[in-house]
Amino acid sequence: MLTLCLDIILKLEDTSTNSKYQSLNMTELVAFGLKDGPDGIHIPLIQTLCSPREWKAKGFLILPQEWSTFKIIATSKECGNVGFLDVDTSKSNLQTAARDSECGQVQRMETSHDEFYLMLEWNMHKVTSEPFAAPDGNVATLNGDQLMSCFKDTIDVSYTTEAISAYKWVINNTPDDHPNMPDMLDYLGVALLKQFECTGNLSAITEATGILQKAIDLTPPSDMELNGRCRNLGISYQYCFDSMGKLSDVAQAISAFQKAIELTPFWHSNLPASLGNLGNSYLTRSWHLGSLSDIAEAISAHQKAVGLTPIGHPDCPNQFNNLGNSYLTRFKRLGSLSDIAKAISAHQKAVELTPIGHPDLPNRFNNLGTSYLTRSWHLGSLSDIAEAISAHQKGVELTPIGHPDLSSRFSNLGYSYLTRFERLGSLSDIAKAISAHQKAVELTPIGHLDLSSWFNNLGNSYLIRFRHLGSLSDIAEAISAHQKGVELTPIGHPDLPSRFNNLGTSYLTRSWHLGSLSDIAEAISAHQKAVELTPIGHPDLPSWFNNLGNSYLTCFERLGSLCDIAEAISAHQKAADLTPIGNPNLSRRFSNLGNSYLTRFEHLGSLSDIAEAISAHQKAVELTPIGHPDHPSQCNNLGNSYLAQFRCLGSPSDIAEAISAHQKAVELTPIGHPDLPNRFNNLGTSYLTRSWHLGSLSDIAEAISAHQKAVDLTPTGHPDLPSQFNNLGNSYLTRFEHLGSLSDIAGAIFAQHRAIELTPFGHPHLAFYHQNLGNSFDQLSHLSDHHSNLQKSILHFKYAASFDFASPSNRLRNAKYWATLTSKYYPQSKETLLAFETVMSLLSLVAGLEHTIKHRHLLLQDMSDLPLQAAAAACSLGHVDKALEWLEQGHCLVWTQLNHLQTPIDDLVQHNPDLAQLFLNVSTSLECAAARGSSLQPGMSLTEKISLEKEAHAHLNLANKWNDLLNTIRATVPGFHNFLKPSLCSALIQGLPDSGPAVVINVHHTQCDAIALITGVDEPLHIQLPRFSWKKAKAYQQDFMMYLQEHQLRMQRAELDPLEDQQERGIKPHIKKVHDVLQGLWKDVVKPILEALAFSTSKPSSTAELPRIWWCPTGPLAFLPLHAAGVYGGSPSDSESILDYAVPSYTPTITSLTNRVQNNSAIDAGVSGLFLTCHPKAPNAFPIPGTIEEVKSVYDQVINSKHGARVQRVEGSDLTVEQGLEYMEKFSSIHLACHACQDQKEPLKSRFLFHDGPLTLSRIMQKNIRNADLAFLSACQTSTGGEDLSEEAVHLAAGMLAAGYRRVVATMWPIQDSHAPQVAKDFYDYLLAHQCGSASGFDGSQSAYALHYAIKKLRQRLDNSPISVLAWAPYVHFGL
Repeated sequence: MLTLCLDIILKLEDTSTNSKYQSLNMTELVAFGLKDGPDGIHIPLIQTLCSPREWKAKGFLILPQEWSTFKIIATSKECGNVGFLDVDTSKSNLQTAARDSECGQVQRMETSHDEFYLMLEWNMHKVTSEPFAAPDGNVATLNGDQLMSCFKDTIDVSYTTEAISAYKWVINNTPDDHPNMPDMLDYLGVALLKQFECTGNLSAITEATGILQKAIDLTPPSDMELNGRCRNLGISYQYCFDSMGKLSDVAQAISAFQKAIELTPFWHSNLPASLGNLGNSYLTRSWHLGSLSDIAEAISAHQKAVGLTPIGHPDCPNQFNNLGNSYLTRFKRLGSLSDIAKAISAHQKAVELTPIGHPDLPNRFNNLGTSYLTRSWHLGSLSDIAEAISAHQKGVELTPIGHPDLSSRFSNLGYSYLTRFERLGSLSDIAKAISAHQKAVELTPIGHLDLSSWFNNLGNSYLIRFRHLGSLSDIAEAISAHQKGVELTPIGHPDLPSRFNNLGTSYLTRSWHLGSLSDIAEAISAHQKAVELTPIGHPDLPSWFNNLGNSYLTCFERLGSLCDIAEAISAHQKAADLTPIGNPNLSRRFSNLGNSYLTRFEHLGSLSDIAEAISAHQKAVELTPIGHPDHPSQCNNLGNSYLAQFRCLGSPSDIAEAISAHQKAVELTPIGHPDLPNRFNNLGTSYLTRSWHLGSLSDIAEAISAHQKAVDLTPTGHPDLPSQFNNLGNSYLTRFEHLGSLSDIAGAIFAQHRAIELTPFGHPHLAFYHQNLGNSFDQLSHLSDHHSNLQKSILHFKYAASFDFASPSNRLRNAKYWATLTSKYYPQSKETLLAFETVMSLLSLVAGLEHTIKHRHLLLQDMSDLPLQAAAAACSLGHVDKALEWLEQGHCLVWTQLNHLQTPIDDLVQHNPDLAQLFLNVSTSLECAAARGSSLQPGMSLTEKISLEKEAHAHLNLANKWNDLLNTIRATVPGFHNFLKPSLCSALIQGLPDSGPAVVINVHHTQCDAIALITGVDEPLHIQLPRFSWKKAKAYQQDFMMYLQEHQLRMQRAELDPLEDQQERGIKPHIKKVHDVLQGLWKDVVKPILEALAFSTSKPSSTAELPRIWWCPTGPLAFLPLHAAGVYGGSPSDSESILDYAVPSYTPTITSLTNRVQNNSAIDAGVSGLFLTCHPKAPNAFPIPGTIEEVKSVYDQVINSKHGARVQRVEGSDLTVEQGLEYMEKFSSIHLACHACQDQKEPLKSRFLFHDGPLTLSRIMQKNIRNADLAFLSACQTSTGGEDLSEEAVHLAAGMLAAGYRRVVATMWPIQDSHAPQVAKDFYDYLLAHQCGSASGFDGSQSAYALHYAIKKLRQRLDNSPISVLAWAPYVHFGL
């Protein structure tokens, strides 16, 4: 059986030059009478590249052998059926086809109008009737075309499978050089594209791309089909990118579409479609890379497509739709209102031009709704939200049940309702949002690519309703939906980061309600994955960093770890930095960055942090237009920052700014908005805070009113409700404190009780609520039922101090209240000891190793009284051993921590050398990290800020690692279970030196006590000092300091008038006040102690016969010269002082003294020796030429001594700071004759002034000198501590001990240049005469006696005159 195939071309010709039919667009041919159905055979027409009036039939017309007659009708878009041709087989030459393999014919068609005519031209091909028999494959190709036509009519994917098989048979049986091969490849590629569109089969799209590329490669450049094939290839690459996200695929798609456009004449009907495809590819790439140039190219292409498509053309609505999508994308990127207006306009035209009933109309309504919705997010317009809901609702209603896009339409409708809910707070809107998102999920089959997105959106709706109502079932549903969204999203999918981000946000939100650490950990993990999976430059990356910062911020608020707040600030800083100027989200980024800085400020009190917070919040307000829904939130946050700064600095302008910002936030928030209660709460807090400073009753009334509104507007079960009740209680308590009304204190207690009842156990705020309720009961106890209310107060403070989930600083505050009340009202109760035990255990946690030394000192300024208070309470209860232990724990805490880092580990090396080495390495690194002095400053660059945050993070990691190693050593190494734990009293007594007692003197407001430790005595000796008091000690200190300041003895040498005395390092003043102080110390403190110790009153004949005594004073006594206490009359018989009974030394702590005794190993012989240096002309300091003589004299003494000790001298500019540090390592002992400066604010910056710059204490400590012995500091003020840190001994002498020196000679105030050389000479005369070491070594063990001898000589030279005390009393000895 034979079959004939017709290959048809249709041409249009005019009879009139002005014919309106010149632009007639022919669409298809319909053949009737060929054994087809009543609708005929439809053959699409494709415009050729040769002429705008020529079309080629897509496929073939099959003519069976038994045909008789048939009819062909030509159809156009504009006029419908316009051409007609009757074919009579008996009259035509078609019979020739039965004999010849090919023939052709041209025939004119009848037309509906006389102004044009149509010419139909065909070529005939003879094939067999067996489908796959012919070598040229025409029948198989024809079968494929028919099958694809059936697919188009039915959307039955099975037709594409059969068509693909037919096309493949043809291709496999046709040579590559056959002229029809490009056509057949193109047909196969298109069939594979259709199959992919139906099934999502990745193998189909991958195969299609290769087939279509081959079709192009085989197509001659002049072939009129080449542009269409390039377009098909572009579509294939676009599908590949949409499925697999490879940027190279979208680049190939763009390239293919560009080539298709280049090959298409401007008049060709395919050009607008190709421009639309190109624009869509650019747009898609912009969504992944955020490139503004891609968006610009997309807009340009879509504008051209719109311009080339006449109104009324069926493609015109689609071109407007695409143009709207491009403008919408650029608006989301840049926030320009003109872009969103153009997007809405384009989408409106797309809707208006689409006829009712058109299958694309629902999609056009959907996109129009999305544009309105997006503008509403930027401007907050309710009319825009209403338009969005209306458009999305129409999109849903017009979409038939079962349509694959119905689920997405429901999802978008859900987002519109969700947006209106967030704006107005109507519960019906959030219910409709959840319902729409649930329908989207239900309508989507398992395995569908969009199902993960619908679960994600459903989770978002539940999350938002939870934030409004606080129902735990909603947040559980949100987490469940977001988890499913993550699980259903394949690895590598471009939306996977977004899914992780939303999952993290749900976990984070639940953690705010329940305080669960596991939820916070899950949130951080999910947000980190979102960041890690997002490429650099992606427009969503700033958002993921922002949310990661929120998670770390929450973790910090829960645990107080500086690492977490450093991570939060770093993430928020990156989020702000990566967000381009003009982006509508930039204000939120700055707002969250400000919140992180504000939180760290509230924890650490750094003024640079609050400055950064205010700056960031101000930028957030400035970037948010009036009327924008975010504007109230930004004003609220700015108010919070000003409030925090006011609490720190007390500036009235700050609290005025806070109230103003909070008032604006309330006024701009609509009634019913879920954030309105929080805004009222913050406004109330600002008023309340101002009332505490100004005492205004009107401010308190405003605070109560605002806090009451916050409570009334917060629904039951909401996670913020406990906080609102707590603040309301604080307002009532404040008014009670002013007016004493019982109704106010009752209101306070009721509200604070409710706060506790509504807060789950484990929540980080629970301790604060107990603290506030404790305060209220304490206040009430002064008015009624004293004992009962006081017990309730103590109980709540005890609860708050015992919560291990609360921050250490909060626990310490409550422990202090607990201890203070019990010691005051129940002084004999064992509860007092328990309370102070808690206080002392928390002290080291608050000022832990994770802080720099500078910051630890700052923290300790407000805590210095706690160890003294605890010790006084313990002494009053007869627990002197506990008093000693607590003083050791709290006194010189920072030096103790540094000593721990430098602890010899020889015994540990014997048990576990690897662990010992690791512990040593981490200790050394941690010591260096703690000494860093940099901190955030306003105006720093982002790079500098991030660098400092990384340093803080690394420091914290080292501290955590050190603590972990310490726990490992205690748990695993035999005999090390107490390694570096605070020493017990029994252990301290066992490590005392043999040469004399050590005496700790505790000075507190309640009582003063001395605790003496004596070698061989098993119990500490408690010596009460009833004649001494904290008040008297403070008065002595003030008198002494005032006198020294008046006479310039407390000033730096650089501040002295050079004309007064260029030879002196101090000036001789009148002496009476000094004598009064020294006499008071002798009678009230020192003599009672010596008597209790049974020191002999008979004066020894020589210094060597005197016992030693170590003083460890506390409080104001730490700044007074105990070593010079005495009565100084006009003659020796009228004088009596400590120097007549003992050789005095000081020690920062008893532990540091006993550690030196126990680890007093021999000095390395190769290092043993003395290094001397002087710096008489240091920059910015007055000359001290006497130092040259001093150093030379000592050097000559050592060189000429019979002992012949190793010695070296380098003077002035010949010695750099770095060389000085090197000599400290090479020589066991040093003598520094120079100026020194004590830095009260940053003790580690206290320094010795060398000619080439300052040698700071921090530099010396970083050296950790292992063979250090004696440091003679012949300089001014080297043992003068900071008054704000009386318990920390922050002076150069203590620092040299911490750096490793065993003994230090220092000065409490400037020394006289005329006396210093002789004092040094006498000191070394004695020391060299009593050397105990090797022949070439230098032994400083007799330094205390040497100084005592030198002072005795100086007093004799000055005839022991009363005025001489200021010449010799500055000299002090520390250590062994």
